[in-house]
Amino acid sequence: MSARGGGRADTAGVGRATWAALRARRAAVARLAGWSAVEALPALLSGALVARAVDGGFLAGRLGTGLGWLAALGAAVLVGAVATGRTYRSLGAVVEPFRDDLAARVVRAALHDATRPGGRPDSAAAARLTHQVELVRDTFAGLLMVTRGFLFAAGAALIGLLALDPVVAALVGAPLVVGLVVFLAALPAMAGQQRRYVRAGEELGRAASTALAGHRDVRACGAAGRVVADVGARVADQAAAERTLARMSAVRSLSLGLGGWLPLAVLLLAAPWLVDRGLTAGAVLGALVYVSTGLQPALHALVQGVGGGGLRYVVTLDRILRACPDEAGGTPVGRPDAAPVPPDGEPPAVCARRLTFRYGVAARPVLDDAGVTLAAGEHLAVVGPSGAGKSTLAALLSGLLAPQAGSVRLGGVPVADAPPEALARLRALVPQEAYVFTGSLADNLRYLRPDADDATVAAALDALGAGPLAARLGGLAGEVEPAALSAGERQLIAAVRAYLSPAPLVLLDEATCHLDPAAEARVEEAFARRPGTLVVIAHRISSAVRARRVLVLDGARPVVGTHEELLARSATYRELVGHWDDRPAAARS
Repeated sequence: MSARGGGRADTAGVGRATWAALRARRAAVARLAGWSAVEALPALLSGALVARAVDGGFLAGRLGTGLGWLAALGAAVLVGAVATGRTYRSLGAVVEPFRDDLAARVVRAALHDATRPGGRPDSAAAARLTHQVELVRDTFAGLLMVTRGFLFAAGAALIGLLALDPVVAALVGAPLVVGLVVFLAALPAMAGQQRRYVRAGEELGRAASTALAGHRDVRACGAAGRVVADVGARVADQAAAERTLARMSAVRSLSLGLGGWLPLAVLLLAAPWLVDRGLTAGAVLGALVYVSTGLQPALHALVQGVGGGGLRYVVTLDRILRACPDEAGGTPVGRPDAAPVPPDGEPPAVCARRLTFRYGVAARPVLDDAGVTLAAGEHLAVVGPSGAGKSTLAALLSGLLAPQAGSVRLGGVPVADAPPEALARLRALVPQEAYVFTGSLADNLRYLRPDADDATVAAALDALGAGPLAARLGGLAGEVEPAALSAGERQLIAAVRAYLSPAPLVLLDEATCHLDPAAEARVEEAFARRPGTLVVIAHRISSAVRARRVLVLDGARPVVGTHEELLARSATYRELVGHWDDRPAAARS
């Protein structure tokens, strides 16, 4: 596809998104249009009232009558001013929900990319959320204001001119239409140049930052000339794009001259002829008022607003739409309420076969041809030295990572085919760095089970020993501030949340490492009593002692067995026990 064709497609996408936003808020748009019509009352009456004041008042020697017509115009201006305030309220009802929809779209896309199998966080999402969304909101509001202002103000002025004299309206309308046609015809090229300018600035920033970051290597390699030439070329590209944009501004000036100033010149030149054919001096003056206070300012605002903020709106919204496609937004792959159905019978709770995973194409595999099968209700602890792949295994079992080879099934459901909403109903993962958000304690605990009643939540808090923490926070209605909590308190809240989850599988990935041994034992024992299957990535040997089976990862073939069996069979496990032995004396005897 050519660059020009791509530009048209981008503009079409922005147009569809804008039209959808307006259509979704038809009532607010209708209120905005209604108040805009009232706001245009001075533009509709100004010329006619000035004509009456001149012809029937001042030229006729009736000063009071002339002042009375001007007072009526002043009253219309006051009414218009009141309507202007109302238009801004209506504008907010259109613009703010659009901004909220875009922000939600950016967040959904960022979460989709970060949580899909093999996905990674997008560092640019923060810039889109804090800068680009706000820029779209501001420019969208400006576009609405200048567009509806032109439509109603220019429309009111043309109606007033028609009421004065249709010939005058034709004399004024013809150059106005020409000026608009020139401006609208140049808009696609202006949008393309705006995109070119933005891309040139980004390329210059990347080239300059790379050169500055590696300036020592550049000098050591004697590549200064080449690097300077490369950055200079980017500077020249940006300068050329900026000069082109400046030349494009001449098109705006041309359209303003044709549509705004030419009608005034035409009226002045045609004034003698118009008077000869019976137009009064007041009517001529009223026509000049319509053009100078109605048409000309409205056209100027439209051309400057669309030619400036409008182009930024198109370019920025296009970047958001491209970075946050619909499939990452409100339309997940697969129905969110339709989890894959496992095959008939009683499949294992976890069935992972021939798993191979490496962080990088040429990297040594963290897991190589590994597998594990767990029946429903089993309690497995995973141990091994640092870097053996324990957390990687947890991420593979939970679907957060996709293996290069092998497969994972939870309850007979292939993890690779399950959308995130379905996986959330199959397993609950509590990582080492617990996620706690600002809000009430009840909202944090019910996040995975919104229908849990207070009694159920209280029982979970008591089972995991989190009752004192809940009481200190003020009960379920108490406010949670993540920064005010210790790492262990955040882990405890996340553990209760997972305990309440309806998911049949819970994976604790060093999820209690910030708790003391007694608190950790209470949490793990509570999960062991909970119906379902439990996998614990252990950081204390006591977690392995409490488990029914232990999986040892040591870089070779994984070994599975009970604590006693592994003491006899696995040198790695015996070494870990000797290094890790933090059990009470009674447990060691």
